[in-house]
Amino acid sequence: MAKQIVETPSRALSEFELHQLIMLPGYKTAGMTPGSTDISAPVVKFSRGETPKIRLNFAILSSAMQSVTGAKMAIGMAQEGGLGVIFCSQPIQNEAAMIKEVKRHRAGFVVPDTVSPETPVTEVIKLADEHGYSTFPVVDDEGRLKGYITKNDFDRKRHANLMVKDRMMPVEKMTVAYDDEIQDSLAAAHEKLIVGHHGSLPIVTRDGKLKYIVFRKDVEHHFDNPLAMLDSEKRYLVGAAINTSDYKERIKAVVEAGADILFIDTSQGHTDYVKEALQFSKNEFPGIPVVAGNVVTKEGFEFLVSHGADAVKIGMGPGSICITQEQIGVGRGQGTSILEVAEARGEYFEKNGVYVPIIADGGIRVAKDITVAWALGADVVMAGKYLAGCDETPTKVKTVARIIDGKAVEMREKPYWGEGSDKAKEWMVAGRYGQNDFPEGVEAWVAYAGTLKNHLAQAKAMIKDGMRKAGCSSIKELHEKSVLQILSPGSIKEGGVHDVAVDKN
Repeated sequence: MAKQIVETPSRALSEFELHQLIMLPGYKTAGMTPGSTDISAPVVKFSRGETPKIRLNFAILSSAMQSVTGAKMAIGMAQEGGLGVIFCSQPIQNEAAMIKEVKRHRAGFVVPDTVSPETPVTEVIKLADEHGYSTFPVVDDEGRLKGYITKNDFDRKRHANLMVKDRMMPVEKMTVAYDDEIQDSLAAAHEKLIVGHHGSLPIVTRDGKLKYIVFRKDVEHHFDNPLAMLDSEKRYLVGAAINTSDYKERIKAVVEAGADILFIDTSQGHTDYVKEALQFSKNEFPGIPVVAGNVVTKEGFEFLVSHGADAVKIGMGPGSICITQEQIGVGRGQGTSILEVAEARGEYFEKNGVYVPIIADGGIRVAKDITVAWALGADVVMAGKYLAGCDETPTKVKTVARIIDGKAVEMREKPYWGEGSDKAKEWMVAGRYGQNDFPEGVEAWVAYAGTLKNHLAQAKAMIKDGMRKAGCSSIKELHEKSVLQILSPGSIKEGGVHDVAVDKN
């Protein structure tokens, strides 16, 4: 028989939040305003009295999934104070290219893709289609700016046989700024943009070599996001997922591309494979923090920390598209996992004076699930489905027919699939990583959620209001002061809309 049967039920995060658990109100002081409510948290370990190397201004990560985090999502997450983790279920060079795309953005200053005067217009069309933008500076062999070409400078059919030099706007007709004039000041660049009535501004050296392009929309977006996560060169922070198979080649490539933090992406992190990948990374690239996981027990946490993990990711089976638990009978409810690992984190801190953050990966359906995960002990959450409907994901919005209350309704949705699904594995050469022949994830659809900025703005507002009404002004206070209570089925019904006819028009 099994060594031990744990008779206490394993509770899911959603059950705690919506079906079983609620935060009780606490004392809300006059000083607890939305502006003073702190939703930041460390994402890498630090010793008592020290400052963590990376502290997220909004303690949320976007999942390392094909249907969630590409370069666009990673940029958006960094702008909002969180962090995007580029997925590793793709060729190494593709992941490295996505990371480079994120690091090209320097808080409004973009290192652009360029073309030469001799580039065919057909190549410009191809680049525009691949990258989703259509403004390309034209430079000579020495990098000197010669002009601009945009989608407005050519007709795809009529000018397909021409060269860039035949259709570009020459530099003499453009507004440019010198780097020593701007001196990395976005305010100065913005002023130049306003005066020049243009949507973008090339920054060049005194000898005419192109350094950056400043886009008006990027500058304004940066001013709107003062909590953006930036590195020492004012580039957006980005995370990179790695696996336990080609990690030696992949780690080297993503670190060289500019990854700020690595995430070992496995469903079971309490293994020799994760230990080897973790030790290799810490030995070969000691300056790059590594998050390891996933685990759901105290033993798993202690194992990863003993081998150098800078943070530990929690979760096995709580994701909305994950079927690991029902397929193989192994896993644990996310709420119970967070509670146990948080206790282990506290014990480790008391004994060793080192605080190792824990990340709740999975189970986030709505904004208040984030608050509950923090209250249970998580420092940071990682979300997949909750972000999958946003514009910034790599998938496209589609109109899908649904039957609701017996009526056919057209819904705007985006596709969403698990990393353990057959679809996610299509990129691999058969048997390359020795995965199981059965899926551990499914393919699904999620409601279209609009822009990431608007989606997270609403989330931040609800989270901060919930924290304040619970009498807590920070995630640390949620850990220490929040009071949670299990609800009866009747209380759950009472807390929602009930005994009324809802107008659906």
